[in-house]
Amino acid sequence: MGHVTSHPPHPPSSGPTASGPASAPTQPASPSGRADSLSPSGRADSLSPSGRAGLATGARELAPRANLTTADNPWPLRLLSSKIEEYVSRMTEVWVEGQVVQLSRRPGARMVFLTLRDTDADASMSVSMYARALDAVLARSGAQLSEGARVVVHARPVFWTKRGSLQLQADDVRPVGVGDLLARIEQLRRVLAAEGLFDAERKQPLPFLPRRVGLVCGRAAKARDDVLVNSRLRWPGLPFEVREVAVQGSQAVPEVTRALRELDAVEDVDVIVVARGGGAVEDLLPFSDEGLVRAAAACRTPLVSAIGHETDCPLLDLVADYRASTPTDAARRIVPDLSQETSGLDSARERLRSLMTTRLDAEQTALDQLRARPVLAEPTSIVSVRLSELDQARDRLRRALSHHLSLAAADLRAEHARLTALSPQGVLERGYAILRTPGGTVITGAEDIKKGDLIEGILARGRMVAQVVGATRPVGSPGTTGSNGEEE
Repeated sequence: MGHVTSHPPHPPSSGPTASGPASAPTQPASPSGRADSLSPSGRADSLSPSGRAGLATGARELAPRANLTTADNPWPLRLLSSKIEEYVSRMTEVWVEGQVVQLSRRPGARMVFLTLRDTDADASMSVSMYARALDAVLARSGAQLSEGARVVVHARPVFWTKRGSLQLQADDVRPVGVGDLLARIEQLRRVLAAEGLFDAERKQPLPFLPRRVGLVCGRAAKARDDVLVNSRLRWPGLPFEVREVAVQGSQAVPEVTRALRELDAVEDVDVIVVARGGGAVEDLLPFSDEGLVRAAAACRTPLVSAIGHETDCPLLDLVADYRASTPTDAARRIVPDLSQETSGLDSARERLRSLMTTRLDAEQTALDQLRARPVLAEPTSIVSVRLSELDQARDRLRRALSHHLSLAAADLRAEHARLTALSPQGVLERGYAILRTPGGTVITGAEDIKKGDLIEGILARGRMVAQVVGATRPVGSPGTTGSNGEEE
């Protein structure tokens, strides 16, 4: 039917008993919830007295069901209101949980009015309760009811026909204890952990020096000054994009969520810090809200959570990329210390200079030692030594070659003498001659010729021709005659 947050509910004197039927026929609620289900069976005799009275206005007969109305035959508003009231009156009592965002209790008033808001969605509804019943419930439980408290209400839905508003008529209010809230947070923690929202693989590293820091904090909160002052003490002039929001109460979750999304959309914001000082467990509950935790998990910009003290651990701490124990710790984590970095650079520069000097000295020493070597002090010395060795080798080679040539010449002369001694020419030189027949046959004996033969004689120099006038054969040779062996 809708919800009403702007006006307080009307007192009971203007309720259904004043404008609607005192009793209504028992009809099952329509599962679809459509307007035509507000009508009973559709017969005029099944309507309530006011419904039957409203079916006819003058001579016009009204439609028995909502889906039968037309522009020419509409329902009067009183009939629609009465049917809605009749439908709502059949609803049973219900336990509802929410957060008290407005509490109105005037001294001496019989009724207490409050606005109950859903803890996760933008939905609210007015609730009324007798002041005496509320006092009895609170006295019995020993609890206090205030704006921002989370409560469980036992109430019946009531529709006021004159204003067309729906509210809850409560008879019991129970503040939700811290133990119950922590148990619900633990259950939510297990669900989100099973989804992997707290896994280390999802966490992004923080930048060394962000261009701009986004800060979500309370309005005029000390946590804001802690982050700003300590960050700029470490790195002067660091730019910030600050969003001051409600950090407790009913508006904390939507405002912090909206601030996170705004800062995540700023291009030069390189890291976002959500900071809040310490407080009671109830004050830190918004930072364990499922919607806020999921919005933080969806951030593309690295997120630092600095909520409460070291012992506090809302779910935002688990999903953030870095959990700071305090806002001051967050300031130390998001930026480096300029003085320390400058000192570190100076030390590194000195170490580098010392290393370079040591290295250059070592290289110079090695170069001096290399230059001092004889081969570099007198580069031609190695060539001179080799030249001397070459001259000596050449002399040895020359002497050896001369000796070998002398021996070879002596051998050659000896061989030449022997060859000359054995050569036929040498024999001829000693006065001998070679005799041949005209046919060229060498004459070796007297039996090869006979008297009167012409023979050729080969001399040492030239030739001659002679005629045999006689030949003497050796004694005892065949064909010899006479006493002196001469052949006639």
